[in-house]
Amino acid sequence: MSEGEYLKGRILLAMPGMGDPNFDHAVIPIFMHDANGAFGVGVGALREGITLHRILEELDIEPGQAPDCEVHHGGPVEPGRGFVLHGTDYEDDSTMPGGPLGALSSSVAILRAIAEGKGPRQWLIALGYAGWGEGQLDEEMHRHGWYAADGKPELLFETAWHDRWAATWAAEGVDPALLVGQTGTA
Repeated sequence: MSEGEYLKGRILLAMPGMGDPNFDHAVIPIFMHDANGAFGVGVGALREGITLHRILEELDIEPGQAPDCEVHHGGPVEPGRGFVLHGTDYEDDSTMPGGPLGALSSSVAILRAIAEGKGPRQWLIALGYAGWGEGQLDEEMHRHGWYAADGKPELLFETAWHDRWAATWAAEGVDPALLVGQTGTA
């Protein structure tokens, strides 16, 4: 196992003072991290004005049993590409296992299944993703940009989006009010 592979199945939290407004208070479950880079989908902010029913309408899918819920800002890469984070009780050809976080699917099939009441029991919808090239995330971790928290599904599926950042810190035993945006060097 190379350095950094342990991040798959963990939740990245942006450190205060990171300096990138794209990731202010970011909560990013990591679904892939290997020698070639890393991939995760943010669930700590919403895409303004976009709901699940609007997406279903654009795809000519009747909403059926799907609640009209908010859509998360998954990240700055491919902001029009959709992802569904969900439990392990659903799988299709696009499903990527996420360890303790459940799974991630990116097909229209999962949206149809949700609308028909045949999808996963727990799920979140996001547009876009966060991606890092070879060694990039490892470098950012060393520069005090991110913290890797334990991947607990209840933090994703049972915590309101606006509380996830603080709740994930709290689950790690850290009061986020005590975090500082800079560190010294020795």
